[in-house]
Amino acid sequence: MSSPQKPRSGMRALIVEDEAVLAGLLADYFERDGFDTTSTGDGLRAVDLAREVDPDVVVLDLGLPGLDGVEVCRQLRTFSDAFVVMVTARSDEVDTLIGLSVGADHYITKPFSPRELMARVSAMFRRPRSLAHENAGRADSFGALSIDRAGRDVWLDGDPVALTRTEFDVLAALSEQPRIVFTRRQLIDQVWGPAWVGDEHLVDVHIGHLRRKLRDDAADSRYVRTVRGVGYRMGGGE
Repeated sequence: MSSPQKPRSGMRALIVEDEAVLAGLLADYFERDGFDTTSTGDGLRAVDLAREVDPDVVVLDLGLPGLDGVEVCRQLRTFSDAFVVMVTARSDEVDTLIGLSVGADHYITKPFSPRELMARVSAMFRRPRSLAHENAGRADSFGALSIDRAGRDVWLDGDPVALTRTEFDVLAALSEQPRIVFTRRQLIDQVWGPAWVGDEHLVDVHIGHLRRKLRDDAADSRYVRTVRGVGYRMGGGE
C-alpha cells in the first residue's frame, strides 16, 4: 500500500540521474513528500534546468555521461545555494571527497534506499535555526568579518561573501559559540544532524571552502582556527 501524498510544500527538487528507473522512483518519493520535481539524465541540461526552476535540493549522480556530476556541481555553485546530494556508485573516499570539494552538501552510495535518501533530505531541511529569532537584526563581528545569522549574510571588509547553505551553517555554528572548540562530530550534529552517518572528514572539506572564501590562511587563521587534535573554533579576527 503506497503512502498518501503530502500537500505541496512549495519546495523544488531537481533529480539528475541517467538511470531512468531510479530517476522515476526518486521523483515519485519526492512528489509524495510534497516537492515539485524535475528530472534529467543529462549534465548540461541539468545546469540549464537549475537556472530555470531554482531548486531547493539537487540529487546529482556523479557518473553522468558527458558533463559529469562533479562539473555539474561546480557550475551549480556559481549561481545556486541549493542543497546538493551527490550519488555515486563508487564507495572509495576519493570519489566522495571530490564531490564534496566542489560544493556538495552530502553524499550517498548506490545501492541505497529511497527512504534513506528522503530521511537525509528531510534532516537537511530541519537544520536548527534556534538563534535566528534571538539574533534578529544583529550581526556579530570578528575583526573584518561580520555574520548576520538571521539574514544569513556574511561580509568581509564590507564586501558580501557568497557561501553555500552548508558553508554558512558551519560558520554559524562556530560563531554562535566562539569560545567553544567543536569536534568534527559536534559540528556534524549541529549542521547535518545527529542521525547523519558517513565520513566525518567532510567537515574538513567545508572548513577548507570557508577559509578560501574568507581569505583565511590555515597556517595563521584569523577566523576559523584549528585546535590540533580536537577540532575547530572561531577566532577573534585579529
